[in-house]
Amino acid sequence: MKASRIAAAAAVAGSAVVVLSSPAFAHVSVQPEGTAVKGGYAVVDFKVPNERDDASTTKLEVTFPTDHPLASVMPEPISGWTVKVTKSKLAKPAEMHGETITEAVTKVTWTATGKGVEPGYFQKFPVSVGMLPTDTDQLVFKALQTYSDKEVVRWIEVQKDGAEEPENPAPTLELTSASASGATAEDASEKTENTAADTTSAADSSDTTARVLGVVGIAVGAAGVAYGVLAGRRRTTV
Repeated sequence: MKASRIAAAAAVAGSAVVVLSSPAFAHVSVQPEGTAVKGGYAVVDFKVPNERDDASTTKLEVTFPTDHPLASVMPEPISGWTVKVTKSKLAKPAEMHGETITEAVTKVTWTATGKGVEPGYFQKFPVSVGMLPTDTDQLVFKALQTYSDKEVVRWIEVQKDGAEEPENPAPTLELTSASASGATAEDASEKTENTAADTTSAADSSDTTARVLGVVGIAVGAAGVAYGVLAGRRRTTV
């Protein structure tokens, strides 16, 4: 009886260790490079991890929100992948920054031309988007991840307030207000220009210093040669 109790306790403890040590599965997500400021433009990365040991991710389909359509969507070319941007007519025209939008990008699809995202790796799919809406705090993108064995994982579940994270959460982009971020798109552009100007100024200064040092080096070299010639003459005279 005692031996059976010990065996049962060991089995329970072993199960607990397995459960606690099992890693939480990663999922398709979206994050801005920097911040995604309302009313501005941003570059966002759709991050796709491979959760399988025996298959590669060969396709990613991202559905863009139509309740807050984006007029400008430009994917960055990625080696080993083709990309297709799908535009659709909006069921209801949207007013965006004083303009009426009747169509918008509704889907972006990446398809691997090679091995895709192999086991143990992840891939980022950058997209420039804008102008970002000003009347919401987040944008929800629904994604389909296809593996080389034809399995499709649907990352489409919307996170509800106060609820636990769903099993297959949809990628959600958090937006920041201009006042909270302390910077606008114009500020970022100005900062970039200032940085470029500083770099140019530093390069010019470095170039000027190099020229001065070069001239000094030539002068020192000439003086050394003259001294050598003079010394040779003195020895000859003696």
